[in-house]
Amino acid sequence: MTDAFLDVMAAVPTPVSVVTAMDGTRPHGTTVSAFASLSLDPPMVLVALDRGSDLLKIVREQRRCGLNVLACAQSDLAKVFARKGAAKFTGVRWYSEDGLPRLDGVCGWLSCNVADLVDGGDHVVALGTVISAQVGNPAPLTYHAREFGTHIALDRAVR
Repeated sequence: MTDAFLDVMAAVPTPVSVVTAMDGTRPHGTTVSAFASLSLDPPMVLVALDRGSDLLKIVREQRRCGLNVLACAQSDLAKVFARKGAAKFTGVRWYSEDGLPRLDGVCGWLSCNVADLVDGGDHVVALGTVISAQVGNPAPLTYHAREFGTHIALDRAVR
């Protein structure tokens, strides 16, 4: 069952984002692919964080997080933030936006207040009320069939 579930989920293209938070003075972040729009009124998103994630502890305490929707050329950045450890921001260009770490060059940015945290198996789903949103120009990074890629409009894909 587990292998079949993983294979089905690998067939679903997902956006690749880095969720960020501050522990007071130090930035933290982790790569996620389980992120979606939840509500328009009020604007809300949901993001799944691994129950063992260091970032989850900070999000629980601070009740705030940033969502950096990665651009198609940022797969290396996705890999950096997918690993364990505290040095993920070493050499990474970022700045503070709404008091949260915003990565440079992302295709989308959301700053959120955490409205609720919901248990979901080995993950916790953070429901975030969007405080600010900014869109960038690059195409988004996606993950599909266990590979990074990006969206191509159907009329261009069948040529």
